[in-house]
Amino acid sequence: MTLTTLLIYISLAALGLTGLTYFALDKRRSPVMSLLQNFAGALFLVSGYVKAVDPLGTAYKMEQYFAEFESTFADTAGSFLAPMFPALAEYSVGFSVFMIVLEIALGLALIVGAWPKLTSWLFFGIVAFFTVLTGFTYLTGYVPSGVNFFDTANWGAYADTNMKVTDCGCFGDFLKLEPRTSFFKDIALLVPAIAFLFGTGKMHQLFNTTGRTLAVAGIALLSLGYGMSNYVWDIPGQDFRPFKIGTDVAAVKQAEMESENNVTVLGYALTNKATGEVANMTQAEFLKVYKDYPESDWEIGQQLSEPSVVRTKISDFELSDENGDDPVPELLLSSEYTFLIVAYKLKGDKGTWDAEYVAKWQQDIAPVVEAAGANGHKVAAMTKYNAPANIADFKSAIGADYPFWTGDDIMLKTIIRANPGVVLMKDGKIINKWHHEQLPAFEVIAEEDILAKR
Repeated sequence: MTLTTLLIYISLAALGLTGLTYFALDKRRSPVMSLLQNFAGALFLVSGYVKAVDPLGTAYKMEQYFAEFESTFADTAGSFLAPMFPALAEYSVGFSVFMIVLEIALGLALIVGAWPKLTSWLFFGIVAFFTVLTGFTYLTGYVPSGVNFFDTANWGAYADTNMKVTDCGCFGDFLKLEPRTSFFKDIALLVPAIAFLFGTGKMHQLFNTTGRTLAVAGIALLSLGYGMSNYVWDIPGQDFRPFKIGTDVAAVKQAEMESENNVTVLGYALTNKATGEVANMTQAEFLKVYKDYPESDWEIGQQLSEPSVVRTKISDFELSDENGDDPVPELLLSSEYTFLIVAYKLKGDKGTWDAEYVAKWQQDIAPVVEAAGANGHKVAAMTKYNAPANIADFKSAIGADYPFWTGDDIMLKTIIRANPGVVLMKDGKIINKWHHEQLPAFEVIAEEDILAKR
């Protein structure tokens, strides 16, 4: 799915809704305004739904933005704002759910014409906010490493690698958009947003006031319940991420690595560090004059061919065991069933672990993995990089005798939306995944023949 394809589908849906509104329901105020209402409403319903599938994904994206804002303001006149962002990050999940529910409710409110003035201002406010957000993210592509965003005099040539947040999360993991694309999309959405503000009286309204209110309230409640079901007590029912059930991680990782190794250098982009002058040349041209472009004066960037296989987080699937070795190659080659407990963050610290969090491991996880180990299956835990003493203390707190491997927390969040969650692997493939609240007893797993069938 591409953005163009998605917009075509949404446009067709908007045309159908407009025809129904204008002819069948005889709501003939302004066909153009009705089309804009239906298009913007349908777009918000789709983008809200794909994020409601995975509210934690949106929350993680917010955490990235907050971290970027903190570092941006830290060494400026606005440094007093920097401490605000880590505090806001603590409420990322709440913000995520609120924004998702609001987006879905606004989408339906536009289609049925509920509270035209309020809906118009809310829609404009959200679009304007995201235009600033995606604009900031896009513009960081012009900010070289070591340069503050507000130091515009030292901006350089645009480079994707300059951006700390590489996609906006507008459509969750369903559709990845570059910040530049998202920025122009949001600018385009300002057109209907402004039209709604000045053309409120031309907006169509379906049903009566009570019907519209019940429809919007109903979808808000449904989206709230659905969103919470995908992270509070279960993992998302639809998985748009690379580590989905059935994925042959070993094969995908190998294909992605081979694809990256086979890219070729098409040319070079050379940027003068003092003047910002940019010179583009082919590899053959560069090899003839490379001595005239010393690295002390020029930033040399390679222009590479596109890899035949798109890189995903599976390429980043690397861990460290207690000896500093990577256990992943052995894991992906193992023909044995391996129960992996994934926890991107151990809540608490040495000697002060969160009691409720420890209880989740002891009550939900321990009985299953202990039975799995007793039946000859492998067990290991994966968490983000942490001090060995902290991990040893946590293992003691939960009574674990299996190894803990450490890795990048973003990669761990991609594997499963639960903290902790359990992933079952064999022959490099993901057999199943469970939120700790939904983890069946080992006997149930064996009775369902999950281990034998896969």
